[in-house]
Amino acid sequence: MSAFPSRHAVRALALLTTALALALPSLAQQHAHTHGRLSMDVAVDAQTLTLTIESPLDGFLGFERAPRNDAERQRVSDMVARLNAADQLFLPDPAAACTLSKVTLHSAVLGLGEENKEGVHGQGHGHDDKPGHAKDEHADIDIDIVFNCAQAPQARHVDVKLFEAFPRIRAIDAQVASPQGQFKRTLRPNAPRLQLGR
Repeated sequence: MSAFPSRHAVRALALLTTALALALPSLAQQHAHTHGRLSMDVAVDAQTLTLTIESPLDGFLGFERAPRNDAERQRVSDMVARLNAADQLFLPDPAAACTLSKVTLHSAVLGLGEENKEGVHGQGHGHDDKPGHAKDEHADIDIDIVFNCAQAPQARHVDVKLFEAFPRIRAIDAQVASPQGQFKRTLRPNAPRLQLGR
């Protein structure tokens, strides 16, 4: 028996190495903190349309820390008001007959949702994340939006107005789970309609 690996073993090792090299950047990118880009999960079931968003605060505010002056505090207040009016930012297909049910905002650095956030994600929400104690300049916001719908499966699209309301947002990476299947979409300012079917 030869001490050297066979050609097949070398080829298999080369293929495995190549596959890992290709997979690692995409895995890292899934959790990357990228300014101007947010991730959104959309779930459609019988009577609800749920959107779960994770984004760097920069896309909404232009900064990622606790506000330091009145102008920045006003920006935070305006952002919160706009996001709480989510039915102006996300317009489900009228065929689904949806009405906004609930909006929940979480951002430890801004003090949003702290009473409900305790232990939910389990990372990045320690004492250093309280307002005024951010460890770095890379804080995020999590947004949960629920629409109650008479016929949620009838929804074929959601028109997304975030790009107009928050021009620093340049791309939305959406993952959709609907009766039509599971798939990914990327939305941009010139293509803001999220299709919910194939």
